[in-house]
Amino acid sequence: MTAPARGDQRAAVVAGFLGWTLDAFDFFLVVMTLTAIAKDFGRSDADIALSLTLTLAFRPVGAFIFGLIADRYGRKIPLMADLVFYSVVEVLSGLAPNYTTFLVLRALFGIGMGAEWGVGASLVMEKVPPRLRGVVSGLLQQGYAAGYLLAALCYFFVFPHWGWRPLFFLGGLPALLALFVRARVHESEVWQATRHENWSGLARTIAANWKLFLYLTVLMAMMNMVSHGTQDMYPTFLQRDWGFSPAKRAALTAFSQVGALTGGVLCGLYSDRLGRRRTIALALVGAILVIPIWAFAPSLPLLVAGAFVMQFFVQGAWGVIPAHITELSPDSVRGFLPGFAYQCGVAIASKLPHVQAVFAVGSSYARSMAFSAATVFALGAVVAMLGRERRGVAFASGARD
Repeated sequence: MTAPARGDQRAAVVAGFLGWTLDAFDFFLVVMTLTAIAKDFGRSDADIALSLTLTLAFRPVGAFIFGLIADRYGRKIPLMADLVFYSVVEVLSGLAPNYTTFLVLRALFGIGMGAEWGVGASLVMEKVPPRLRGVVSGLLQQGYAAGYLLAALCYFFVFPHWGWRPLFFLGGLPALLALFVRARVHESEVWQATRHENWSGLARTIAANWKLFLYLTVLMAMMNMVSHGTQDMYPTFLQRDWGFSPAKRAALTAFSQVGALTGGVLCGLYSDRLGRRRTIALALVGAILVIPIWAFAPSLPLLVAGAFVMQFFVQGAWGVIPAHITELSPDSVRGFLPGFAYQCGVAIASKLPHVQAVFAVGSSYARSMAFSAATVFALGAVVAMLGRERRGVAFASGARD
């Protein structure tokens, strides 16, 4: 089988990166506007943080449905359908008339968000050559950081003038990406070579890999606690513990995501030399060392430095994940297994932002976030090292150096 053309590879990488960027952008709009939404609906911070929990908890539903479709009928069509679905839900979130409607819409958005990563990551990782898998993994995953950065920038320019609702109207942009996928991205050659002819064959292959699924779920639970435990309530921490204005919150959050982008790409690149597991563990150890200035900085310059370096290590560890877990997955269930395990991990981790908000009431966001971060960083490093890896394994597509 011939390797995908370079133009097709580039188009797949662009589509995967932008899909995850816009997905994260839509998610982090709630993070950035949490206190404003709470005020508008007459609710507490913890109540709106519950909407984040719902989004995360419903992500496995999307990964399950769209992942099965991706392994049975191809990667391309479910990716396009999902882009349109979560775009529509995001626009409707900006029109929500009350708290209950907002919660329902954020749960539906969770379905769309959960679908995108597994389908998009399998498509991209199956198309790029093994020698580029690490760096492309880092780039792909940092679509998440780029989405957070984009949300912070839009918050900075739009929110002070028009409030939180127009931000969600911008969330309809991913629907346009579906047109790009339709026109430029070809179907995965790996899927074409290893596709199941019926649902029973797909089900048997999934069942045969239940041990791998359980390990990936535990790993992704820890990794999602690592990221959501340091990101979701961080703007609220800056407001409640430091008294930051919306503009200052947006500026520091955006700066921290520059660190995330840098760390994700560099660690993804070096994971091809150091190994996937070792790179993840080293990045999480580095994150532990940064906790004192990240949460308890005695001055503004140290707070800024702590935010940058923390996200460098957190997203550095994450930059390895797309390559690592798609390499561990068998070809014929790569659309379903990594994505569904990822999103089940998200569901397990989904309560953490709400728990952080509740515990902060009796102490501070700094103490609540620091304690949870130290715990999940250490456990995440251990879980990563306990697993195995298949760094550089050749997929069935024949995409080789």
